[in-house]
Amino acid sequence: MLGIVELFVALVASLLILQFLKLQWMRSQLPPGPIPLPIIGNLWLLDFKLRRETLAKLTKLYGNIYTVWLGQSPVVVLNGYKAVKDGIVTHSEELSGRPLTPFYTDMMGEKGIFLTSGHTWKQQRRFGMTVIRSLGLGKNNLEHQIQMEACHLVDIFANTKGKPFDPHTFIVHAIANVICAVVFGHRFSSEDESFGKLIKAVHFVIYFQATIWGRMYDAFPCLMRHFPGPHQQVFVYNRFMHNLVMNEVQIHERQNGGDPQDLIDFYLAQIAKTKDDPTSTFNTDNMVQTVVDLLLGGTETTSTTLLWALLYMLKYPEIQERVQREIEAVLEPSQLISYEDRKRLPYTNAVIHETLRYSNITSVGVPRQCVRDTTLMGFHVKKGTLVLPNLHSVVYDSEHWETPWKFNPDHFLDLDGNFVNKESFLPFSAGHRVCLGEQMARVELFIIFTNLLRAFTFQIPEGAKEINMEYILGAILQPHPYKLCAIPR
Repeated sequence: MLGIVELFVALVASLLILQFLKLQWMRSQLPPGPIPLPIIGNLWLLDFKLRRETLAKLTKLYGNIYTVWLGQSPVVVLNGYKAVKDGIVTHSEELSGRPLTPFYTDMMGEKGIFLTSGHTWKQQRRFGMTVIRSLGLGKNNLEHQIQMEACHLVDIFANTKGKPFDPHTFIVHAIANVICAVVFGHRFSSEDESFGKLIKAVHFVIYFQATIWGRMYDAFPCLMRHFPGPHQQVFVYNRFMHNLVMNEVQIHERQNGGDPQDLIDFYLAQIAKTKDDPTSTFNTDNMVQTVVDLLLGGTETTSTTLLWALLYMLKYPEIQERVQREIEAVLEPSQLISYEDRKRLPYTNAVIHETLRYSNITSVGVPRQCVRDTTLMGFHVKKGTLVLPNLHSVVYDSEHWETPWKFNPDHFLDLDGNFVNKESFLPFSAGHRVCLGEQMARVELFIIFTNLLRAFTFQIPEGAKEINMEYILGAILQPHPYKLCAIPR
């Protein structure tokens, strides 16, 4: 007669076998990919991370569309420009859903823009785009705010007197203040305690999901909700951001007059306008989360890209010198730089675009979810399936880029030196889920980068070791901390 231990082992083995057979049946309904194991799927093969290098290796084995299993959840991965375009452009509507992990569900819920789907997402996104376009007009418009932050940043760099310094904090503050001007209507002093805490909160919330604690939370949410650890701190930071935004909303409500000057003004007016519409999703909760979404989405991404841009100028001084020569030939020393000037600075514009391509800070991109059955690259994909458009594979696609693994601004120039757009340049994604702040980020990058290169020559500090070009793996790929010298020109 079998003992209790033997019965338990036999039961577990039977369950694992059944689970394995179930996975194989499910696997037959999806694009090909590595064989998943019970419980862990292909996580062991992926080293428990969605690294772009690993996804590239799988492409060589299974082609440009394949399935990997993150535990018990299959994810269809699209690789290369052709496959990614088929997913996010040709079938943009079908892949417009955004999957919610337990961590993001508990922290943000189905509110705002970035993590909503369907009717709520469509209304909030359309409104957000309209407001950003509106803020681009008028005397005190968005470009003017960016110009002021660029000039302020130049003054800060000048105060270093050519001595080595870490540019990270200064750049993050500048970009964060642009977003604050958009949503709150004002900037913060660098010494403001709330502003400093907001910067820390944005960083912590963005990078937590990529940590082991973030993965544990999504794997065991019921347990982790009651378990102490760094994940509890991220909820504290999240509450702080929401309270900060709510305080700003209350200030706006008390002022309540004049033409709208910022996103909160526009949103309060929209709530009042649609209060009798039963289909409206405009309310205080969605307003606060939308503001938080913009703070999260617009601070770390642009500032990290600028940090990579300056690092590349240290690495490639000949490119830096060519940018400076072009700026000197076209712009007056005291001229206020506008986004329109990019048309007269094709090489500078190309360097910024190549920075976006080569750094590719979002790594593999953000997953989508099928909102209805569809066909991708000839494979049937059911409603509810997670799809990962691997944006890294697009901006490094050897069929569309002459030297994908080299920092080469000529990727964006024709034989006559004119700037050219590339259809496979998709760092902001494309289709229905294209980055809401794409245009604002483009303006920020051009105006701030051009101002800095006009004012300074950036050099490696004397005695510094070789430049570290490796990235720090996270939700956004940051360069390792570095110091530089800003030599006035």
